[in-house]
Amino acid sequence: MIDRAPSRLTLFALLCGLSGTASASDFFDDAKTEILLRNFYLSNDYRSPSPSGKNYKQEWAQGFIGTFSSGFTEGTLGFGIDAHAFSGFKLDGGRGHSGTGLLPVDSDGRSENNYSSAGGALKLKTSRTTLAFGEMTVETPVFDTSDKRLQPEYATGLLLNSREIDNLNVVAGHFTAFKNQDSSSGKGDFYGYGANTEAGGISFIGADLFAESPLGAALYASDLSDTWRQYYGNLHFKQSGLLLDANLYHTRDTGQALAGAIDNTAFSLSGKYAFGPHAVMLGWQRVNGDTPFDFVGGDSIYLANSIKYADFNGAHERSWQARYDLDLGAFGIPGLTLMTRYVTGDHIDGTHAPVGGAYQLQQGDGGKHWERDIDMKYIVQSGAAKDLSVQLSHVSHRANEAQAGDDIDRLYLVIQYPLAF
Repeated sequence: MIDRAPSRLTLFALLCGLSGTASASDFFDDAKTEILLRNFYLSNDYRSPSPSGKNYKQEWAQGFIGTFSSGFTEGTLGFGIDAHAFSGFKLDGGRGHSGTGLLPVDSDGRSENNYSSAGGALKLKTSRTTLAFGEMTVETPVFDTSDKRLQPEYATGLLLNSREIDNLNVVAGHFTAFKNQDSSSGKGDFYGYGANTEAGGISFIGADLFAESPLGAALYASDLSDTWRQYYGNLHFKQSGLLLDANLYHTRDTGQALAGAIDNTAFSLSGKYAFGPHAVMLGWQRVNGDTPFDFVGGDSIYLANSIKYADFNGAHERSWQARYDLDLGAFGIPGLTLMTRYVTGDHIDGTHAPVGGAYQLQQGDGGKHWERDIDMKYIVQSGAAKDLSVQLSHVSHRANEAQAGDDIDRLYLVIQYPLAF
């Protein structure tokens, strides 16, 4: 059942009230309050039959995302609060073309007219270590909530960050409940390509090393209840416009192996070079294993060729990427940027996936596909509308039958305006 959204006035009053309290209390000296207005249009034009049997899905919605982050009380152990509130409203979207992920869908297959949610976390700080408990966004290579639609995803649990040692950030977490991008409930489940979190939750620990130095690294490990243990490593080098980045994941089944037997290694190498207003990037990615590289959490994949539509993570898949970025500020239009890229993947063979596992019969032999993205974004640089952004994106994806993906053209138009208090 979908919670009914409060009115725009109610949400605005709530967030402004937080801002007013912040100015009256020492507890809020370092507080930040923001309302993000997000207008999102998304159209999916299927060039081959989609799983739902629809030729296209198209929705337009308006969202209001309020965030409040306090400072900490004084003393050896400081206390603070982070809070968020969301309201989403349908502007267009009928039964025949619902299901883009912008809005919840009711039992009749219609987009809900509105939905809302709210949550928060208590945070503690001592020295250079913080611990948060509650509902929050998470950003790590082995578990990462996404923000790709009208509402961000949120996870409920514990998150520890510690910077007690210079050039080392230790991160640990345990999460058991999730709020999907088109849901009002914090008890939903995150699904991957075959794995899910219904049996329990996900725990992880990791470290980012020398993040501010030219040469940096990261090491993480995670455990998805009775499903897998996943290990991640990163090594990167950045200097004088050059960025070299290497990522590696290794996944093995554990416990009851609820998704079946898994023995998978996925890695990517990329190089990016920026010169003047231009930047070019080349990326290579490979998956070794009879199952796809899988993950839970919308952005829990830090491989180079995981892009807007496809992740290029099929069993035994090899993929290449070429990308070009242009900053048109150098040509007299400050705030306007352009990006285009092309990724192609092949050698997919899913016919050896373990019998009875979650990945059996997902893909055939000889799978291949490609994706082309074009993205243009403009950010207002000054005046009353400063920081308002308009982003127009077009995605095309084509695949053969063995890859089992959709032939689709997707169009995004996203207008965002942050209001800080």
